[in-house]
Amino acid sequence: MRLSGPVDRAARSLLGQLLRREEVVLRITEVEAYDGPGDTASHARHGRTSRNAPMWGPPGRAYLYFCYGMHWMLNVTTGPEDRPSAVLVRGAEVLSGLDTVLRRRKAAKATPQLCAGPGKVAQALGLDKAFDGHDLLAPGGLELLPAGPPKHVVAGPRLGIGFASPEDQARPWRFADGDSSAVLKRPDLAPWKPRP
Repeated sequence: MRLSGPVDRAARSLLGQLLRREEVVLRITEVEAYDGPGDTASHARHGRTSRNAPMWGPPGRAYLYFCYGMHWMLNVTTGPEDRPSAVLVRGAEVLSGLDTVLRRRKAAKATPQLCAGPGKVAQALGLDKAFDGHDLLAPGGLELLPAGPPKHVVAGPRLGIGFASPEDQARPWRFADGDSSAVLKRPDLAPWKPRP
């Protein structure tokens, strides 16, 4: 897992890694990369604010924001410090703590898409503003733990960024585990290939 360097590389390295809070462990299956002020889809596009301050690092911190007045969204900062970038955790699979996840999600049963969607991920982990800026690499609380990467990575344009420039809308900065069902809008994704 590499949280430094280009944000798209950091995003890919988060696939397959684990998020743990108490008895709940999730495996990350889908992410989106957001770069600094030059990325018109990024919360950093208007500069530093009290809301987006965690994006300025250091890497490995939680950046949480409230979306549409309904859902908390978990991002992982990627640094370096004072270079705002973050990766939105869009989807995950439940590895342990299923009963807690079902209760938090108010779901009757487990389905492949139980945690497919960023609001569902934060809800499954029981997150709120109190975790904003939390050190994910330190033991206790909410932790980001290393695990193996997926065998197949797919990529495509980010979702819900119609306000961004056409170039930034087209950026293939949404990455997912090609073998997981906990991924949204799979037809928009294609096998990821490294740039030559």
